[in-house]
Amino acid sequence: MKGAPPVPHKRGWRGFCFPVISLVLLSLLVPLFFLVNQSGYSVETESPDAELNRFDLDEQTEISNLSEKEQRDQSRRVDDLMRRLEPSISKEVIESIAKEAATRTSQSTLATSTQLKDTTVESISVPVPPSADTLKSINEYPKRHDASVAESTPDVSGAAVDETEASCQLEFGSYCLWRDEHKERMQDSKVKQLKNQLFVARAYYPSVAKLPTQDKLSREMKMNIQEYERMLSETTTDSDLPLHVEEKMQKMDAVISKAKEHVACTSNVDKKFRQLLDLTEDEAHFHMKQSAFLYQLGVDTVPKTLHCLSMRLTVEYFRSHSAGEEDDKHEDPTYQHYVIFSNHILAASVVINSTVMHSEETVNQVFHVVTDGQNYFAMKLWFFRHKYKNAVIDVLNIDDLNLKHMEGSVSHPLVHDEFRVSIRSADNPVAIQTRTEYISVFGSTHFFLPKIFPNLKRVVVLGDDIVVKRDLSPLWSLDMEGKVNGAVEYCRVRLGQLRSYLGQNILDSNSCAWMSGLNVIDLERWRESNLTETYWRHLKQQQGEDKDLKSAGTLPANLLAFQNRIYALDNSWALSGLGYNYWVDTELIKKAAVLHYNGNMKPWLDLGINQYRGYWLEFLTREDQFMDDCYVRLDGKISSSAAT
Repeated sequence: MKGAPPVPHKRGWRGFCFPVISLVLLSLLVPLFFLVNQSGYSVETESPDAELNRFDLDEQTEISNLSEKEQRDQSRRVDDLMRRLEPSISKEVIESIAKEAATRTSQSTLATSTQLKDTTVESISVPVPPSADTLKSINEYPKRHDASVAESTPDVSGAAVDETEASCQLEFGSYCLWRDEHKERMQDSKVKQLKNQLFVARAYYPSVAKLPTQDKLSREMKMNIQEYERMLSETTTDSDLPLHVEEKMQKMDAVISKAKEHVACTSNVDKKFRQLLDLTEDEAHFHMKQSAFLYQLGVDTVPKTLHCLSMRLTVEYFRSHSAGEEDDKHEDPTYQHYVIFSNHILAASVVINSTVMHSEETVNQVFHVVTDGQNYFAMKLWFFRHKYKNAVIDVLNIDDLNLKHMEGSVSHPLVHDEFRVSIRSADNPVAIQTRTEYISVFGSTHFFLPKIFPNLKRVVVLGDDIVVKRDLSPLWSLDMEGKVNGAVEYCRVRLGQLRSYLGQNILDSNSCAWMSGLNVIDLERWRESNLTETYWRHLKQQQGEDKDLKSAGTLPANLLAFQNRIYALDNSWALSGLGYNYWVDTELIKKAAVLHYNGNMKPWLDLGINQYRGYWLEFLTREDQFMDDCYVRLDGKISSSAAT
């Protein structure tokens, strides 16, 4: 034997080694391949961005199983949803808006809480005032100076109001009218259209990218999306857009239309659009409230120029010690005494100037301007520097009169109170019929008239937001038939319609509300009927029901205290609404003796209604050095002699 034969079992082990290793590797690769497909990734096509590609294998199966009819139904559903969408906003924008809103709200509330009065009745069907904590929120601020009251009574006007306009009036009042009047052309309307197209393309792109037969469409969509992102990153207004943007928009529209034809499953697209709709509605409502907040802030804040005028006059008063001399006419009941409660120098000046300019005789006229301590010295110097024919001007400081409020009452503003009253009809529950009216009544300070003027028998109370266009002397010979207050009635609001607000103290449900602005007051009858105590009693009852009611209680207290004590003046004596109504009849303006700018849009504010501001500016003192120094605006322009 030349050698030992080879061992058979060793040769068998080597033959089975490679097949076993191959089986092991295959067993590892098959599950890995399955997991990769389950994750939605493909080896043959380019992987989309992580933000746009989050669809699984079940959605692809659902796409292939849907019928053509179901595809059309879902596409139509998405199209209907798209028509409701506003310009798209990103998640980062929403987060920044929320942070800015929280910051601005806290800062604005702290800055203005000491200047603003609380006259809110928040509820519509059941008038319940908000709490003090609620009033600190920007969501409630636009309603703070309005008392919204509703009653299930027929609408005397009978006019149906659009639901959107009615809800806006209920929540934001005259701001809605001002917003519609001052709409400006959008500077970024085309930019918003581009953002809309970009969002739609982003919504459809993941589904298109999953279709193996639409590689060309997928690449085209991706290129358009990237181009839009680059273009919008460098653009804020329409003027910044490139020249051929219209062609790009048409190209994107064509791509989106193709995507809608091929995409069958729209569940994720629908979900994304619903999220966008919620975010956009929240953003729109936030901006609405923010705009209304700034509008109301502009109403309540004294303009810088007018504040400057008051301060400069105050400094000059103490520098020159020009206070004037007392006149014996101040307490003489044989003269015609006009009373103006005001803390606004120019407003009080316009009232007095317009009155004396239309009076046949001014030698027997005495104007008592009741103001606060902050504006007292400025008022004294202003009326010492300016003469109003032969009329006598008496400036009183309310803080020096030692007037004591009743126990438990609160400090009330000097001027009259204004309320927004919204009445909803119950005749037609389907169509919302709501009308909003504005009522101005006496502030609590007005009820100290008998104590302020103990020697006078009759006075005419003028609001500081009126313009006189006719001689008022006939009011002094007026027979008031034993009534206390001669006022123009406002029969569009009756006491019966406010029963849920006034309680069960109404003597006559058909009695009309009355308006301040022009009021003839019989002080003798006032003292005999003890009307001041009656008012404080009603006010205490309102405050006793809810301590947060505060100044809002002056409306029911006024209406209840003057029940059966109102002498109705002819409607031609006073015309109200020039501070909130854009549609006052010009013929009524010509016939009215007094124009009343009740409402938020006072003529001395930039928010004032332009077509009525001329009546007020006609009687404004224009030549005054302090007005020039403070850049007081006249007719929308800075005074001609103001220094640069």
